[in-house]
Amino acid sequence: MANQFSLFKKRFFSSYFVTQALGALNDNVYKSALLIFIAYQASEELNLNSDMLNNIAAGLFILPFFLFSATAGQIAEKFEKSALIRKIKLLEICIMTCAVIGFYLNNIWFLLLVLFLMGFQSSLFGPIKYSILPQHLDDSELLGGNGLVEMGTFLSIIIGTVIGGILIGRGDIGVQVLSGLLLAISITGYMASSRIPVTPSTQSDLKINWNPITQTWKTFKFARRQKVVFLSILGVSWFWFYGAVFLTQIPNFTKVSLNGNDLVATMILATFSVGIGLGSVLCEFLSGRKVELGLVPFGAIGMTWFAIDIFLANPHSTFTGALSPADYLSQEGAIRTLINCAFVGIFGGFYIVPLYALIQERCERSHLSRVIAGNNILNALFMVIAAVLGAVLLGNGMTIPQFFLLVAILNALVAIYIFTLVPEFLMRFLVWILIHTIYRVKKKGLDNIPDEGAQVLVCNHVSYVDALIIAGSIRRPVRFVMYHKIFKIPVLSFIFRTAKAIPIAGANEDKELLNKAMYQISEALENGEVVCIFPEGKLTTDGEMNVFKSGIERIIETTPVPVIPMALQGLWQSLFSRKKVNKIIDRLKRIRTKVTLIIGKPIAPENISKEYLQDRVAELRDNKP
Repeated sequence: MANQFSLFKKRFFSSYFVTQALGALNDNVYKSALLIFIAYQASEELNLNSDMLNNIAAGLFILPFFLFSATAGQIAEKFEKSALIRKIKLLEICIMTCAVIGFYLNNIWFLLLVLFLMGFQSSLFGPIKYSILPQHLDDSELLGGNGLVEMGTFLSIIIGTVIGGILIGRGDIGVQVLSGLLLAISITGYMASSRIPVTPSTQSDLKINWNPITQTWKTFKFARRQKVVFLSILGVSWFWFYGAVFLTQIPNFTKVSLNGNDLVATMILATFSVGIGLGSVLCEFLSGRKVELGLVPFGAIGMTWFAIDIFLANPHSTFTGALSPADYLSQEGAIRTLINCAFVGIFGGFYIVPLYALIQERCERSHLSRVIAGNNILNALFMVIAAVLGAVLLGNGMTIPQFFLLVAILNALVAIYIFTLVPEFLMRFLVWILIHTIYRVKKKGLDNIPDEGAQVLVCNHVSYVDALIIAGSIRRPVRFVMYHKIFKIPVLSFIFRTAKAIPIAGANEDKELLNKAMYQISEALENGEVVCIFPEGKLTTDGEMNVFKSGIERIIETTPVPVIPMALQGLWQSLFSRKKVNKIIDRLKRIRTKVTLIIGKPIAPENISKEYLQDRVAELRDNKP
């Protein structure tokens, strides 16, 4: 796959993308139109409190996620997914027909019932939305696929919000166009869903538990068995808390802190949503087509930093919303605020996409739909908490910029908590920073490493960070075997321990540690893992390869698996090599060194000898990058 956009050439992804994007578009066209209808028409004509009706509307849309998600997750697990999607899209057409009737009758209570039904339909589709991706995409495509889905979702949110708000304010003609549009979108979505290929059930013998409370509890109990998956679910739900705060408060923030009118609010919302879309699609480019957990801390840092700057740039909350977009953009600090909103969204994309991909990659396929359903319940709960917290704090004198500051600080604390519990996130972040700042790493032959099965990687040993460069380049987790003194280097030791590296020593130095390392290597290979060793046994001191030791032969003799030769180019005389340099400035000149990792074809275990492997690695090293 050249890049994630080539996924659109696949029948499944193009059809699925259009189906889910149009569903999100329809939701937001209708919700936006209904909220404007409540604020400007229903409250006046029926003499009803618009704030009360808006809260009722928000509650009615979220309520089905609490009531039906657990059941929907089981249904998605038990039945074939493409047929389910088509039935759900038919239900959407029926619901939109009811919406048209509601607007024709001008009946707010009927329209609120339609909103509840939309929430019900969305709760049915939610577990399928992400659980279907791993059944059609390779692991190397998951991050890009999720990025495109997030981009489509948030662009649909902002486009739907704008269209719904504009049409409902244009009188009878606007309502007629709105009605036709709702039906057209739902029908087009159904037509797109008809092209989604058959997606088999993952657990056809599942007995459905219709009790949402007990089933939700069972789902969370299962998710908690896998610590990284459960904390990723919490991280996703926190993102929806964070996003709900911004999407909910931006209209009033625009009015009282930026002095902008409703068009300025739309511009700010669009900037935020486009930022999330852009960040989502950039994830694959920044991660090398693999689920890169290092982007999650990176995203959390940006979400906090730029939200704090929104507060610093807009400390006042005493305006009346008088400025048009052109007038607002001429104000001092306007561009700064737009940039901040864009980058909050971009870093939000960096944060959320790897988490969704991680859940899909590491959760058992037979439970994925139910786990996604449980995640949707938590998402809804966190969004409700965000609304309640905003109402309480803003109702007691806190300004919206201060609320943004508080949420930014909370975001930092939540991130620290998650990364402390799962140091793998922080470890991957440090590796990612290394290979994207100090070095410029080019990879050749990544496809020579199979996606499954035990493999031994062998590579020349040039610098103290060889393992980090390899770990940051290869899509599969790698267990490194390394000299115990390098394993104990401060900071790097944290990374190596978290990555479950295996320290080793020579027989004359520590025979007990050597035997322990050989046992751990054999155990890892028997479990189908990838193990990487540096057969030279030590770093080069002159840029030339040392003689390979016999340890690799012993490993393959004990556990016969394919061996994949690799070579690193460009690291000699770089910042972390053993080349003696008199001046630190000479090493600093080597920052941003071009490094190439070349991966050769697998070699069958019966053909392995240390001499043959050394020749193969030398050939790769001497190839032109």
